[in-house]
Amino acid sequence: MNQTLPIAPLDEAAVCPEQYGAICWRMHRGKVEVLLITSRDTGRWVIPKGWPMDKRSPAEAAQQEAWEEAGVRGDIAETSIGRFNYVKLLTPKRSCECVVKVFALRVSELVDKFPERNERRRKWFAAEKAARKVLEPELRQVLLGLSANFAIEPPELVVEQALATA
Repeated sequence: MNQTLPIAPLDEAAVCPEQYGAICWRMHRGKVEVLLITSRDTGRWVIPKGWPMDKRSPAEAAQQEAWEEAGVRGDIAETSIGRFNYVKLLTPKRSCECVVKVFALRVSELVDKFPERNERRRKWFAAEKAARKVLEPELRQVLLGLSANFAIEPPELVVEQALATA
């Protein structure tokens, strides 16, 4: 993986640098579906996310993480649609709080061979159900916002509007 931790947290209260994540979505039978993956350490449902990458914009870093962690290819919005906080476990005794800037990635291809295929599971969920599966309240709100907005207007327009207001 092409990721580095720019600073080493000194204690449990340390703050990590910003990360970038992708909400991988598709339209299926007229409803928004979101691809969630399992985390490598606890097996809980999460979105692909990771550290900043040299020579990549935040959106491009999120897109790369979606490829490495979920085998996703698709178009990503260059502007964030939200953010959320979570606690990242660095070692059993060290953690830090991370802020994740989230980008919408419309999935065009899902492949079976990808870098972390043996370390994670992936599954499509209706956006509302995906929101119930994740632990982070702010991420839950971003997911619910996708579903609510897509029910009223076409997804492409919602993403464009999010880009204009972000």
